[in-house]
Amino acid sequence: MGCRSDFCEGGPSHVISCAPYLIAGLGRAIYFPVRKSVDRIDSQFCDTLVTRAGLPEILMKSHFLLPLLLTLAMSYASQSRPASAGKEWLLAANKGEHTLGLIDPSAGRQLATVDVGGVTGHEVIASPDGRLAYVPIYGNSGVGLPGTDGSTLAVIDIASRKVIGNVDFGHGVRPHCPLINPKDKLLYVTTEIDQAVTIIDPATLKVVGKVPTGTSESHMLAIAHDGRRGYTANVGPGSVSVLDLEGRKTITTIPVASKIQRVGISVDDRLVFTADQAKPQMAVIDTATNKLKTWVSLPAVGYGATPTPDGHWLVVPLRDGKQVAVIDLGSMKVAHTIDVPANPQEVLVSRDGGKAYVSCDASQKVAVIRTSDWTVEKLIDAGRGVDGLAWAASN
Repeated sequence: MGCRSDFCEGGPSHVISCAPYLIAGLGRAIYFPVRKSVDRIDSQFCDTLVTRAGLPEILMKSHFLLPLLLTLAMSYASQSRPASAGKEWLLAANKGEHTLGLIDPSAGRQLATVDVGGVTGHEVIASPDGRLAYVPIYGNSGVGLPGTDGSTLAVIDIASRKVIGNVDFGHGVRPHCPLINPKDKLLYVTTEIDQAVTIIDPATLKVVGKVPTGTSESHMLAIAHDGRRGYTANVGPGSVSVLDLEGRKTITTIPVASKIQRVGISVDDRLVFTADQAKPQMAVIDTATNKLKTWVSLPAVGYGATPTPDGHWLVVPLRDGKQVAVIDLGSMKVAHTIDVPANPQEVLVSRDGGKAYVSCDASQKVAVIRTSDWTVEKLIDAGRGVDGLAWAASN
């Protein structure tokens, strides 16, 4: 129903909406303005309802009934808005059940899941406007293991909670890690079998280019904040490929260890991190020289690395240790360890740096760690095999 503007005394900037409410016993619907804040009931507002809605004066000037009606109307207007309007979602790839989870971080609950339509998505990224989620369909196995080779990417509308599009790579490529390049706003996805990062135009859902990585099992991707460089973790080869994303070519490949997992980049783009899978240590790469700079000892084998927005800390899941380690990037030493549920996979830090969210796939939990004192604040129930995490903020 449209707003009856003759009831909206304050004009468009003063009114959220005009909500319908059927008054019991009167047998007719009335419309009245729902204001952004109602601190008091003024006589002019009451008179407007009396004269224009045709309600008895004594009814509308009641100190009990009118506030009740306003409260009901505000509740109605709130519930009638789209579920995603003005909301920040924590997106979670539940690879064990082939769904995308929509988690309300304020409530600490997974409120909905969307079937991604394939087996299975490991990672997710949201569009810059927070409307869409992109989930590559990797296959039914892990990196370097026998199994199916995924060939599509699902596009999910977050508000309607439906798959609304797909990208078909044309053949099995095991697409895995999706990122939006901050410079050109294109979607970059690691495609392991092609030994490349494939570039997709989100507007057309067409493949518009590739950046070769020069080696196999290019599983995860990090992009510099200026969008010019990319870095892939090549798991089995144990190396990091340095990519010129503008020129769409490999600059160099840096040998690191016999096997590595995941890749992260510092907030100033000076350092790249990847975890040795044979020894409990984190490799630190200097992006100015594209050479290994140092190692940081860990309490157990690491699995990824996510910096806090202030650049002070690096949060590292210890997959087999049921812990998360926190590296002080000033001293390059572990300063904190936090116990979390089994198999921590991925870390996503809130935009304000106040919380770190850790997916723990074996336990179907997301651990919420408060960074002010590095303690677990709560555990959020997620889906089976919860893995990749991403933010989706809509206006």
